[in-house]
Amino acid sequence: MLRAGDTRRFTPDEIEDFRKLGLDFDGAQTQDDIEHVLTRWADTLNDERPDLLEKIATELAKARGISLPARLTRVR
Repeated sequence: MLRAGDTRRFTPDEIEDFRKLGLDFDGAQTQDDIEHVLTRWADTLNDERPDLLEKIATELAKARGISLPARLTRVR
């Protein structure tokens, strides 16, 4: 990623590598753009594979040395 002030640019190779993971950073230029792509990816992953999203979140928390909050449940 190339940075110039608040602007970010991904190289074509980076964009292709991210696409293999389901992330499309083509045209992303700001931190908000990047967050939007990641939010859309997480929402899709939550809809399609919530078990995988939970594993990813757990491993990220372990890597940062933090614990995840208790799982939220819906009462009907």
